[in-house]
Amino acid sequence: MTGDEEGRDEGRDDRPPLILDLGDRAPPAPAEAPPVDAAEGPPPAMARAAAGLARRPGRLARAFWAVASALLVLVLSLAAWDWVNALIARVPVLGWLAAALALALAVLALALALREAAGFLRLARLGGLQRRAAAALAGGDAALGRAVAAEVAGLYAGREELAAARARVRAALPDQHDAEGALALAETALLAPLDRLAEREIEAAARQVALLTAVVPLALLDVLAVLWVNLRMVRALAQVYGGRGGLLGSWRLVRRVLLHLAAAGALAMGDDLLAPLAGGSVLSKLSRRFGEGAANGALTVRAGVAAMEVCRPLPFGTRPRPGVAALSARALRGLFGSGE
Repeated sequence: MTGDEEGRDEGRDDRPPLILDLGDRAPPAPAEAPPVDAAEGPPPAMARAAAGLARRPGRLARAFWAVASALLVLVLSLAAWDWVNALIARVPVLGWLAAALALALAVLALALALREAAGFLRLARLGGLQRRAAAALAGGDAALGRAVAAEVAGLYAGREELAAARARVRAALPDQHDAEGALALAETALLAPLDRLAEREIEAAARQVALLTAVVPLALLDVLAVLWVNLRMVRALAQVYGGRGGLLGSWRLVRRVLLHLAAAGALAMGDDLLAPLAGGSVLSKLSRRFGEGAANGALTVRAGVAAMEVCRPLPFGTRPRPGVAALSARALRGLFGSGE
């Protein structure tokens, strides 16, 4: 016996095999096993990404940045005050001109701050409506459902194109005796036309991203252009649903969209999304740049659908959630051709 055979004999496990007695029960079929994703949840990397996006700074960090910001504003204000006073003493005409410009700058900064605060309040109102609607559906609270539907109608009081829909909702709302009916009424009458506008915004953004990716030769410019188009798309979707926000509000909204994508495990991308665009193997029918454009366009569609779910005042119920593959195919069919 050679040395290799002796090593294999020493490492062999002579224990009897494990036999499970199922009794009279039949062994489970492989088709009845739960999917791996459903059984194990999101991938660990995706879960860590979602946790990182959801993590908020601690109280100590928030207090530090608040004090640092206040101190910076105070230092800059005192420096500007001393500079203007010195300029008035030296050259009165230029000094008073600088004082007027500084006052105008302060007024504009206050107006921007108020607009940012109003944007945060609008986004918070949309989030509150979503949570209350989910609570009404979960608890079967008809009164809360009717209140949320009435508030959604009031949210679009300034939209003339929805005036008839608002009147129809207010007239039919007292006859709704369950939360599902009240919220379905508001969703069908008020949100259906807004959903179509949002889908058109997503399709336009996906086409722009695909074209920019295919045409722009530099990778850095490509990335910056795609980020700009996606940010503009998210802001446009927020405006469609009544959540107009400023610059800081838009970045906060983008963070919520990224968190939603990470929590749903929708950051990965495969050929299943691109198949409707070319009717088969994407890599065999599209060039490298056009293939990257199609992939970035489909990812933009995914981000747009997530932004719809974040900005929408009501969760998708009566109306189905837009399909990413269908939107991608509709957005990019004219650019890359459609499969037979």
